[in-house]
Amino acid sequence: MPTPERPSEAGLAAWRMFLVAHSVVTDRLEADMRASSGLTLARYDVLLQLSEAPGGRLRMTDLARAVLLSKSGLTRLVGRMCEEGYITRTPATDDRRSIVVTMTARGRSTFRRAAPTHLRSVQEHFAGHFRDGEAEELRVLLERVATT
Repeated sequence: MPTPERPSEAGLAAWRMFLVAHSVVTDRLEADMRASSGLTLARYDVLLQLSEAPGGRLRMTDLARAVLLSKSGLTRLVGRMCEEGYITRTPATDDRRSIVVTMTARGRSTFRRAAPTHLRSVQEHFAGHFRDGEAEELRVLLERVATT
């Protein structure tokens, strides 16, 4: 029986399957992305967040909230992506302590080439396993976890 300190057996089983499914799906997405574009999922995520931002630019703090990396991991990744020419870092004009990350032409081009593979891979390894109603129910359930 579940208690405030311990989940039910069903709750534990769901947790374990969530971890397994997350690992399997991200491994498959990572492999597909690397094979088609050479991008890691983390690099693609940075480019995705910037592609959806006004002007293709975000403050580093906003980018850190949007991507699924630790702050130190993001700082290192942004540094590498700058060296590779996908993005640039500049001080914010209104606050010199803040850094603004901007997608370059190379970053936009790479993102456009990688996006179809990412979408196909999400469909094949995740979304394609659910009918629309199931996907919506799953979204609602996961949103409940994410927002508490």
